[in-house]
Amino acid sequence: MKLNFSTALVTGGAGFIGSHLVDALLEAGCRVTVIDNLSTGRMENLASAADRITFIRGDIQDERLLLDAAGRCEVIFHQAAVVSVPLTVEDPVGSAAVNDLGTVKVLDAARRGNCRRVVLASSSAVYGDDPALPKCEHLPARPLSPYAVQKLTGEYNARLYNDLYGLETVCLRYFNVFGPRQDPSSAYSGVISIFMARASRREAPVIYGDGSQFRDFVFVRDVVAANLLSASVSGMGGRVFNVGTGRRVSINQVWEMVQHLSGLSLRPDYGPPRTGDIRESVADIGLAASCLGFDPAWNFEAGLEKTFAWFQNDLKRSE
Repeated sequence: MKLNFSTALVTGGAGFIGSHLVDALLEAGCRVTVIDNLSTGRMENLASAADRITFIRGDIQDERLLLDAAGRCEVIFHQAAVVSVPLTVEDPVGSAAVNDLGTVKVLDAARRGNCRRVVLASSSAVYGDDPALPKCEHLPARPLSPYAVQKLTGEYNARLYNDLYGLETVCLRYFNVFGPRQDPSSAYSGVISIFMARASRREAPVIYGDGSQFRDFVFVRDVVAANLLSASVSGMGGRVFNVGTGRRVSINQVWEMVQHLSGLSLRPDYGPPRTGDIRESVADIGLAASCLGFDPAWNFEAGLEKTFAWFQNDLKRSE
């Protein structure tokens, strides 16, 4: 993809989505700075990019560090966050310090550093349990967790900075992102990476609820494409877009597909639904398609195979 900017800052750039974004920016010829405190990010994710980026180990709550980095970049991709819904339920104050105040500090550093645009990672969690499907951007927000409230607050602040200060902002409501580099070691990881980790140990997974709940799983490379479009397409300041596929896949179906790839036949264990989890979610991506030209290139099966191949190679490297 041809970009209309040449310098970018990626917060959380050593993380799952952030590192894929760094790779794409470098491939497009962009000079990239990464800020990551490595609390969940991994330097291994940047192994192929390490000698081509400016890496700053630091926190988005450090205003001086942010301003210095922002002053050298045209566009900021804000990926750094506490991304676990359960963790924000357990620690609403600590997660708000990162997701609420940290986002404001990123926006303000961009304003003071004369950046052109900030693309912020938001979440489909803002829709909550609204029964309307598919989820359209005009639906009222019904957040059910501190995480969802914090992401919604980030959207409000982004629009404020766009309208009040003239800082162009675009917010992307990610649905369920999956792909290589998603860390399965945390109890709060994405369901696909957790299922693959369990399958590699020939262990049945725990499914919270009856497994018929469904999600819109979007491959990480399509999420990266949405970010690059959001940074490049003119006239998008102040907008919010869904990033998904429009296809629903149940949790039980995910495990069936992972079993098929792994050559297993194990019945999952079922537990009670988790607090703050959404039962049904699928995106309407019509707005992103018409405004940004967003068109997901990866179907679920192809993305799952790519992720499984990476996961198997990662296991071999760690042995």
